[in-house]
Amino acid sequence: MRTAPDQPSNERTSCPVPTPGAARTTPLAALSRVPWGEIQDSTGCAAAIPLLLNSIAWGDRETAGAALGDLRRRICQYGFVVEQATAATVPFLWELAQLPQVTCRAEVIQLLRSIAGARQWESTAAVYPKLLNHRENPVVWERRARQAVRAKSGVLSRLMADDDSEIAHATTELARTLDE
Repeated sequence: MRTAPDQPSNERTSCPVPTPGAARTTPLAALSRVPWGEIQDSTGCAAAIPLLLNSIAWGDRETAGAALGDLRRRICQYGFVVEQATAATVPFLWELAQLPQVTCRAEVIQLLRSIAGARQWESTAAVYPKLLNHRENPVVWERRARQAVRAKSGVLSRLMADDDSEIAHATTELARTLDE
């Protein structure tokens, strides 16, 4: 089962909301505000996601790249299938995309683009509407994940102006996806 028996998935995928006016002093400080052990990724329990995000934030190129690959498989499998934990992960991906020490920032932005363009569950529900009646509602997960990407799109112009051409290009592609 992909959700806790007491709550439907469409009530459990909200993104962490930072306290207004609170200053962030360390990267990924809000990770502990998300109930990772209660939500699901493609492997089951999403409890490993904070470790993966920290590995991306602080790891060398090889470590960060491997962690990002694992994270991608967990929250945006095949580049277009999102999971319950995806929306909760997106704000942290935006944070990673802006951290200069992250060695795979362009790839993080590409993952955000994949999430923003994900329509697998909606396409399936269009053909098989009974999917919308399931306790686990992946269409809701997909919509919330896309909304989470759009919610932080205010940083696009800064990332497009980045000196790293890979980051600028990936951000331009993400902006195009968001405009569709």
